[in-house]
Amino acid sequence: MAYKILVVDDDRELRETMSEILVDAGFVIATASSGEEALTVLKGQNFDVVLLDMIMPGLGGQEILPLLKRQAPRARVIMITAFATVENAVAAMRRGADDYLTKPFKVDELLTAVRRSLEEARLLDCGFQIEMDSTFSCLSNTIRRDILKLIDREQRLRFMDIARHLGIEDHTKMNFHLKLLRNADLVGQDENKYYILTPQGERIMACLSKLTKDNPPQ
Repeated sequence: MAYKILVVDDDRELRETMSEILVDAGFVIATASSGEEALTVLKGQNFDVVLLDMIMPGLGGQEILPLLKRQAPRARVIMITAFATVENAVAAMRRGADDYLTKPFKVDELLTAVRRSLEEARLLDCGFQIEMDSTFSCLSNTIRRDILKLIDREQRLRFMDIARHLGIEDHTKMNFHLKLLRNADLVGQDENKYYILTPQGERIMACLSKLTKDNPPQ
């Protein structure tokens, strides 16, 4: 069964380009040119992923996001933004976004983000009981899970060591993910500024190990 993706962007050229890329990758695509149109489309169909532009005339991505999540709570939302700041990204996450892409992005970055969001949904199958929304949000992202597994393996790492091991050149994005992990009390820093797992972080590693075993990379 093909996954269904809704592309929401007022830029017709970008909207069509993303649609072509995703169709070529085997996804079923619908589009909307505004937040209002997106809500209308969502009334008649279920989608696995929504690609949502942050800045649009009328209702922008930030305004439409909570409405979208209430209407389609199971859909994964990737916010598309030209403003790559930790503050914007965290604000989007608080409103319900699962990930974000910064314009301009490459074809492989788009496909990786979509496939990552679909893989993240499998976390719902994990038997580990997560009660805190912030903890679930952290665990639902592949990059943050990779950070946790890396720190668990190495015990203690500096910021640049984590970025180097994971091949993340965007330090804004690294700060964003580490901030969410710290806010959820999954990682902390010792007196020498090394990142370490908290007791809560250590406790959830069994769940992450189970997820990796049950859902090996394709």
